[in-house]
Amino acid sequence: MIRPRHFGVNPQTAPSNVFQHRAPADDDLAARAVAEVDAVAARLAAEGITPLVFDDTAAPPKPDAVFPSNWVSFHTDGRAVLYPMQAPNRRAERRPELLEALAKRGYALHDTVDLSHFEATGGALEGTGSLVLDRPRRRAFAALSSRTQVPVLAEFARRTGYRLQAFATEYRGHPVYHTNVMLALGRQFAVVCDEVIVDPDARQALLAQLSASARDIIRIDAEQMVHFAANLLELDADGGPVIAMSTTALNAFRPAQRQSLEAHGRLLAMPLPAVETGGGSLRCMLAEVFLPRADRVGG
Repeated sequence: MIRPRHFGVNPQTAPSNVFQHRAPADDDLAARAVAEVDAVAARLAAEGITPLVFDDTAAPPKPDAVFPSNWVSFHTDGRAVLYPMQAPNRRAERRPELLEALAKRGYALHDTVDLSHFEATGGALEGTGSLVLDRPRRRAFAALSSRTQVPVLAEFARRTGYRLQAFATEYRGHPVYHTNVMLALGRQFAVVCDEVIVDPDARQALLAQLSASARDIIRIDAEQMVHFAANLLELDADGGPVIAMSTTALNAFRPAQRQSLEAHGRLLAMPLPAVETGGGSLRCMLAEVFLPRADRVGG
C-alpha cells in the first residue's frame, strides 16, 4: 500500500475513467485519503493481514499514487513486473527503491520484467488494474481500452507464460477503463459484470471460462459495477478467508448476491469516500506480494 502525498482527481486520467468524481475545490481530499489508507492498513492488521505501507514521495506530485497495483505485480517465481502507464503523471509512481525495500524485508526478488518501454510509443498496460489474473490456471483476463493495449498484452503473455482472454467493453460510451472494476476472482468465486462486454460471443466465452474453473459466478449489473462491486480482493486472515471491499461496494450487492459471496469468506468492508473520488477502490489500493520468502528459497 502507498500512503499518498498529493491525492486528487487526476485530469490526465479523467477522460478514460468515468468512475472519477470532481471534488469541491475547498475539500481537504488529500488528507482524507491518507486517513482512509491508514484506517484500511489498521483494519487489515487487526485481521492478521500484514500490510506493507510505504510513503509517497513529495515530488513530483502523483495524484494516483494510492493505487500501486497499476504499476507493479509480484509473482511466486520471484519476479516483479513493471507496467507502462498511459498518463505521463502516473509514470513516476514506479519506484525501484520499493522493490529493494521488499528484498530488505525478506522477500526473494530474482528478476524484474520491465514493460515500461512501451510508453515511448504510447503503449499501456496498467498492472492488475488492466489484468485480472487467475494465477493457479495461468490465465489473464483483460478488458481492452486505451490503458490495456494488445501489443503490451502480447508481450506480457510472452514474458510470463500467461494465456490471454481479452474482450471489448462499453459503459457510458467508453471502454471500461480497468478490468478489475468489472471482474474479480477469488479461489472459488467470480464477480463479473458481463453485460458491459460488447460481443455476445466474447461474453459467453468469458462466462464459460469462469464456469470451467469451477467458480461460483456472481453476476452484477453496470450500476453495481460503477459502485465498485467487482473491485474486491480475497485475503487470508487469521480466522480464515476474508473478502475485502469498500462500504460502497458492499452496499451495492443485493441480498442474494451478498449471501453467495459470504459462502466464500467473511465480508470485510471499509469506507473509502475520498479514495473513490479518484476512480478506484480497495482492490486498486492493494498490490499483492506473492514473492517467496528468502529464507524459504533453496536448500
